Amino acid sequence: MTQYRKDPDAIKNLTPEQHHVTQESGTEPPFRNDFWDHKEDGLYVDIVSGEPLFTSHDKFDSGCGWPSFVKPVDSEHVIAKEDNTHGMRRIEVRSKHGDSHLGHVFPDGPQDRGGLRYCINSASLRFIPVADLEAEGYGEYIKFFE
Repeated sequence: MTQYRKDPDAIKNLTPEQHHVTQESGTEPPFRNDFWDHKEDGLYVDIVSGEPLFTSHDKFDSGCGWPSFVKPVDSEHVIAKEDNTHGMRRIEVRSKHGDSHLGHVFPDGPQDRGGLRYCINSASLRFIPVADLEAEGYGEYIKFFE
């Protein structure tokens, strides 16, 4: 079983925006990020720890300008906690092992798919195309795309 962890070398290699989002609980601009309109099949993983977070099959166009997903690929890797910053009451989502700030979850997702919208910052994600899953050590996730 793969052990995921907060990798100091990965943190050193983050861009300033990736660092701000993942390590300082920042937010990137809507509609000006890598994955808000990304359509390729594959797996989205934590940019710091590599833990698998979401699949393209659970992604949907919410119109909010950030990548939106109906659920994590494995709830083991995503934790939720109350966030009362900026005068709002929200639920923050973080990666369990990398402790990266990912974004927030809202109850306004597609009702026929569970009703949740995981609104995630592209800067917290690394995308792995289906064709590269095995080579990148994520072969067990190929089943989600068959």
